Amino acid sequence: QATLQSFFGIAYWTLFFFTPALTMRLLAEEKKTGTIELLLTKAVTDRQVVMGKFLAAFLLVTTALAFTFPYVITLAYIGDIDAGEIVCGYAGLALMSASYISIGIYASSLTNNQIVAFLLSMSIGLFFHILFEVLASNFTGVTALVLSTLSLNNHFESISRGVVDTRDLIYFASLIFLGLFLAEMSLTKRNLN
Repeated sequence: QATLQSFFGIAYWTLFFFTPALTMRLLAEEKKTGTIELLLTKAVTDRQVVMGKFLAAFLLVTTALAFTFPYVITLAYIGDIDAGEIVCGYAGLALMSASYISIGIYASSLTNNQIVAFLLSMSIGLFFHILFEVLASNFTGVTALVLSTLSLNNHFESISRGVVDTRDLIYFASLIFLGLFLAEMSLTKRNLN
């Protein structure tokens, strides 16, 4: 049985570092150079600006993931592949990336310094990537269950094994929505000042 589990494990960590670097300047650089004023005076809403930035970054990440498709073709020639596992693995990487992109856009909306946006995005992402799982192992009962549920790793592993669970999809959708909503509120708050 040929598998891409090692690739998904490497991509899981690579995208964790790549995504904040990608999103750190989406809004922070616009605020620093003053082009955000020009952008927000156009006939677009704050939501459209945030969604446009999100979709652009997500398209870049999914394009990068698409260029890894030769791995699948190579494995198909080497041995039997589980198509469901591979499709779900790529879907898990895409959902994880979308979550971190939304967090990165939120972090970028809070500051006009790219480095601060990068570090803030990494700090928030670190909780979802590692710390909630580590904290869950130190507790028992309801606290451990809540912390384990907040861990992105648990949901990613579930999907990358080829199991599509609605709890995992709701988790990723909630995280994406929350990040984009907070970024929009940050832009709206800035406009009111």
